[in-house]
Amino acid sequence: MLRLLFWETTIRCNLSCAHCRRVEGDETAASDMTTEQSIGLVDQLAELGSGQGFMPILVFSGGEPLCRSDIFEIIEYADSKGIKPALATNGTMIDDAMAKRIKNSGIQRVSVSLDGATGEVHNKLRLQEGSFEAALEGIGNLRRNDVPFQINVTITKYNAHQLDDMFELAKSLGAVAVHIFMLVPVGCGEEFAEEDMLDSGEYEDMMVEIAKVERKDEIEIKVTCGPHYERVSRQEAIASAKQTRPAAMGGHPGHKAMSKGCLAGLGVIFVGHQGDVFPCGYLPVNCGNVLEQPLEDIWYNNKELATMRNPEKLEGKCGVCEYKKVCGGCRARAFSATGNYMGEEPFCKYIPNQK
Repeated sequence: MLRLLFWETTIRCNLSCAHCRRVEGDETAASDMTTEQSIGLVDQLAELGSGQGFMPILVFSGGEPLCRSDIFEIIEYADSKGIKPALATNGTMIDDAMAKRIKNSGIQRVSVSLDGATGEVHNKLRLQEGSFEAALEGIGNLRRNDVPFQINVTITKYNAHQLDDMFELAKSLGAVAVHIFMLVPVGCGEEFAEEDMLDSGEYEDMMVEIAKVERKDEIEIKVTCGPHYERVSRQEAIASAKQTRPAAMGGHPGHKAMSKGCLAGLGVIFVGHQGDVFPCGYLPVNCGNVLEQPLEDIWYNNKELATMRNPEKLEGKCGVCEYKKVCGGCRARAFSATGNYMGEEPFCKYIPNQK
């Protein structure tokens, strides 16, 4: 079932972030899908949603989607078709008038990227002085206009030490959730030196800390591009349950309902600004183009997507891991490291139990 479609509405952006997935520059924006083509994508998504019995969420992403002059026309059309629209933005373009337009467009939630709890850290990663302050101002405008928003943060060695501060900042700003992205070395992120990225042990430690914060249930937390969090959080919940009365836990001890770790091509798909379809925004395996082939046909019949949906085709230690059906490893990081999207997750330190 398709639950989330991320659409790269435009390649244009007013920032040039060090870890961005995009590799094209603003000069290629002329090849963005036209308004008519974009409306066609919405119609295709609505048809797919109708066939599966529920409408997916359509995330208007980029680039910076607010750089697109017809963005609200397309958002409002999606809303009219019963699709749930969401907006992913850097927040710097949201003044009070823009926040009001977002509020009235049908957008159900806005995600704003903050890659540090302070301007010093955020601005360094965003490569623009004042971007942190501008994002906070945008968040303030969303809050004053009662627009639900979440904070997205991509973890690197530059900001890992601020994780607790990020949670506190998100709560103080009134965010409904914090989504933590584990860096995938694609696009501009390929330029990160190895010493700037967390290693497998540091990822593991980070996920243990996140699991402990999540159990406090003070704010919604989701880890993206860190599928082994599904294993870590289960292990942490079981360890915690040993110190808690079993009757008080209910169900899987101390553990909320979870989805599978890597959802690339399973519940998630990505459509690029020229209509190309990929399993996710970080995995450059082209599965078709919505301007040439119906989205529904791509979703149900593409062979690459079918392969990714089969955990029995995972290779390396992912293939023998007892957590492969809830984790699956990051297919994009496997592809980046080896050229094989079914290879083992290169940033996982867990040794499978092969009894």
